[in-house]
Amino acid sequence: MQVYLDNNATTMVDPLVVEAMQPFFSEIYGNPSSLHKFGTASHPSISKAIDQVYKALNASDSDDIIFTSCATESNNWVLKSVFNDLIVNGDKNHIITTEVEHPSVLATCKALEREGAKVTYLPVNSQGIVEAHIVRSFITDKTALVSIMWASNETGMIFPIKEIGQICKEKGVLFHSDGVQAVGKIPVDLQEVHVDFLSMSAHKFHGPKGIGALYIKNSQPLSPLLHGGEQMGGRRSGTLNVPYIVAMGKAIELATTNIEEKMASIRAKRDRLEDALLKLSDTFVVGDRKNRTPNTILISIRGVEGEGMLWDLNKNLIGASTGSACASEDLQANTVMLAIGADSELAHTGIRLSLSRFTTDEEIEYTIEHFTKAVQRLRSISSSYAKVGPTPGGEVKECELHH
Repeated sequence: MQVYLDNNATTMVDPLVVEAMQPFFSEIYGNPSSLHKFGTASHPSISKAIDQVYKALNASDSDDIIFTSCATESNNWVLKSVFNDLIVNGDKNHIITTEVEHPSVLATCKALEREGAKVTYLPVNSQGIVEAHIVRSFITDKTALVSIMWASNETGMIFPIKEIGQICKEKGVLFHSDGVQAVGKIPVDLQEVHVDFLSMSAHKFHGPKGIGALYIKNSQPLSPLLHGGEQMGGRRSGTLNVPYIVAMGKAIELATTNIEEKMASIRAKRDRLEDALLKLSDTFVVGDRKNRTPNTILISIRGVEGEGMLWDLNKNLIGASTGSACASEDLQANTVMLAIGADSELAHTGIRLSLSRFTTDEEIEYTIEHFTKAVQRLRSISSSYAKVGPTPGGEVKECELHH
């Protein structure tokens, strides 16, 4: 059996999405900016895809949704353009983010610091999230932007985006959220939550890689990241990627239709897997499962190196990860676990398991069996675990690691 449990890194493309995009490679292939029928033939399908994204997010007609290549591009666009518009060419100098953002946000903020921006990296609490009142306390009259993820790619923890958005609205500060791990997994209603900018990526909800979007509230000004043609109303240059736009529309429609039912099914499998793994001694799961995306577990097993665990799982054709795929070549301790107060040894033991709507009950049972065997084998050869031994009390449920 092969079991894929790395769905926070990427997802399989839904066969229905593949079917929807297929005609736009060899049948309806004209450049949509062309005036002849080969170009205009794709216009209805592009319009349909745009409508599907608007409906999925409950966006208003006055808002813009601009297709990009991925959420990394969307995140870079917001951060760099706000820096240019309000800091370089304005009277602001300050950006607020968190210590646990995706590398596409953190690395961009570091780059902007080198260009003169002042960036505050907010700490997270023992649950791995930033509390709204902390955000409020750091906003000044020089703050140009607050950029905080909707849900963590590593822990699945859901941030208090509604409260943070309201604070930013009251303070007159722009608010951006990286919504990659939220869109298509939990309800995202942009009439209920105030965000100025929202990034998303289709390959996180069973669409293809290479297509994302940026939501812009009230079509407000934001200088382009890419210059060239007048595509997307001049906001994002580059020939429209028609098959992938169609695919994203179909994927987000499939992901958000009856989303509560999908969440319940995924959560039941996730909880069964989590409960079984927590029966092992000295295991820790980060965050209250009630405030996590329904598909995610970040578990640490004392005495078991994360990379060793991945090796054993991979031998049994189980795909998991030690955290963000965009940082997976860096074998340092898990930065999220360090941020919530784990010691360095424990922070090296984190394993992320992330399910999808295609995960089966049989795959969960197979994973429980082979995960348990891997823990037993790796602990039997662990010098540190053999020396210290199990901690008193054995089982540890969803943990709060304190500073």
